[in-house]
Amino acid sequence: MLRLRNSLATKITGILLVFFLVALTAIGLTLFISWQLEGAAAAINDAGSLRMRAYRIDHLLARGPAATSNDPMAFTASLKSEFDDFERVFGELRRGDPRRPLFIPRDNGIPADLDEMAEFWSLRIRPVLADLIATSDPERRRPGLAEFDRTVKSFVSGINEVVLKMERSYARNTDILRASQVSLIALAIIGTLVLIRFFFVLVIQPVCELQDGMKRMEQEDFNARVPVLASDEFGELSEGFNRMAVHLQGLYATLEERVAAKTRSLEGKNRELEILYDIGAFLREPSDVDSLCRGFLQRVQATFGAGASSARLLDSGSENLCLTVHNGLDREFIDREAVLQCGECLCGEAVRRGTSLVSELSAPDPALTLSVCRRAGFQVITATAITANKQTLGIYNLYFVGARPLSDSDRLLLETLGQQLGIAIENQRLQASGREHAVSEERNLLARELHDSIAQGLAFMNLQVQMLESALDRNEAGEARDTLAMLRQGVQESYDDVRELLVHFRTRVEKQDLALAITATLRRLAEQTGIATDLDVLGDAAPLDAEAETQVLYVVQEALSNVRKHANARSVKVVIRRGIDGLSVVVRDDGVGFDEADRSTAAQEAHIGLEIMRERTLRIGGRFSIRSARGKGTEIRVELSRVKKENLIDA
Repeated sequence: MLRLRNSLATKITGILLVFFLVALTAIGLTLFISWQLEGAAAAINDAGSLRMRAYRIDHLLARGPAATSNDPMAFTASLKSEFDDFERVFGELRRGDPRRPLFIPRDNGIPADLDEMAEFWSLRIRPVLADLIATSDPERRRPGLAEFDRTVKSFVSGINEVVLKMERSYARNTDILRASQVSLIALAIIGTLVLIRFFFVLVIQPVCELQDGMKRMEQEDFNARVPVLASDEFGELSEGFNRMAVHLQGLYATLEERVAAKTRSLEGKNRELEILYDIGAFLREPSDVDSLCRGFLQRVQATFGAGASSARLLDSGSENLCLTVHNGLDREFIDREAVLQCGECLCGEAVRRGTSLVSELSAPDPALTLSVCRRAGFQVITATAITANKQTLGIYNLYFVGARPLSDSDRLLLETLGQQLGIAIENQRLQASGREHAVSEERNLLARELHDSIAQGLAFMNLQVQMLESALDRNEAGEARDTLAMLRQGVQESYDDVRELLVHFRTRVEKQDLALAITATLRRLAEQTGIATDLDVLGDAAPLDAEAETQVLYVVQEALSNVRKHANARSVKVVIRRGIDGLSVVVRDDGVGFDEADRSTAAQEAHIGLEIMRERTLRIGGRFSIRSARGKGTEIRVELSRVKKENLIDA
């Protein structure tokens, strides 16, 4: 409520309302006086007409019937009409009529004078007039006329006095009206001046003060203050301006310090980014785990100015921390700290928590021995976990000879570097495991192919050698020659299989040109067997990676080998289709085909080759399908998508 009472809107509304009420009162008073003057003027006019009417009645009585052409009836009617008009006007003058308007002034005894005049009219004039109207004899009317003439003159004299009083009252009211009008003019002038002063004090002056303050603020004069002239809206603005000026003054006073602090912070952030970029670029280079740890320690040690550093990797079998790489440590330290258990000393505690720990040897921790580090002369030691995928792989240490305060950002940087090193070590291990797995799979495939070709051929030749020995023992030369021919054929087939395997294993997709490699394979097939070959290449999308297309080439070579061995085909066609979705390769022959339900030896050999093709397609995330029927040839389809999907293999 106090705020509303002191507000600028309340003050402006209040003073305007006061001036409105004063002006409305003055205007109303002026209108009322004007109305009174109009009624008084009408009363003066009617009072003056009474004198004329009285003289007319007197004149009409003095002339008698001659005034109406000696017509007694007309004279009487005319006299009565003048009499009635006189009384009507006199009665209206006394009663007044607001509609005209008409009313007599109420000052100077004017109402009492009119009452006396009415009484004089009723008692003195009306009876004499009535007798004169009733008497027609001129001789008898003459005394009455003289009497009437005297009373009328006395009545008119009284009316004159009343009219004079009314005129004086009218003049006085006119003066009052003029004074009111002059007062209105004075009120308008004074009100305008008061309003100007009011708005100057409450609006213009505060606005000017605020403008002056803003100009000073624009000129960086932060000592500028605005006087609070009132407790209204402008007062609140002034207080707000002063608070803003104080705040800006404080900001400006500490601006250089803030800029310097921000600059130091940015320099620190830039330094951290440079460290992360440098070490990240190093860790992305191909190298073994020891080389990664050694290069990592050299860079981190140089960055933080440490006197020595070491890296310990966790032995998952024994849960021990084994010292792997070190820099700047003496032999005694290395011998004593070669192996630590999880939870032992600072390093084991860092592994257990999976974070970064800092220990100052000047303030020893009873829970941490650190005796070896203290004897080595180090003052500050950090132990940071090497983590990857939320698993701790080990820790790395920084050893400081002198006091080295480490901030929270330094600890966070050490933890981030430990995560990067852990990811690099894990990637190296995964790559090594992947290479081992790839070699193992390739060996399995090689073993199967050797078993399907050379091993079976050698078994066949072993059987033939036994048969040859038996024939020689029985001196059956013909059977021996037949067996020898079969041995020669078996050796030739084994030789061809070995050559084919060697060609397959040496073949890779040169410069990612799968079509050229398949063309060379088809040409060798045609030269060796006389089978008609055809290659159709559709689409010109970008090739897949070399490893995937090499495996596709191996699948095609295996399919063509099956055609050579089992299909008894006259022609074979290979269709390569490249698109934005991936790669599709189809090998189609017109051979004898096969029934998948067939469990014969030849069919089983063909099925082993199909399993090899399936496994190769599976390794590169492809889709493998076969269509075949007896006497209708075989179609093998390999489809690779550019989008990583689940491996789908359909029989």
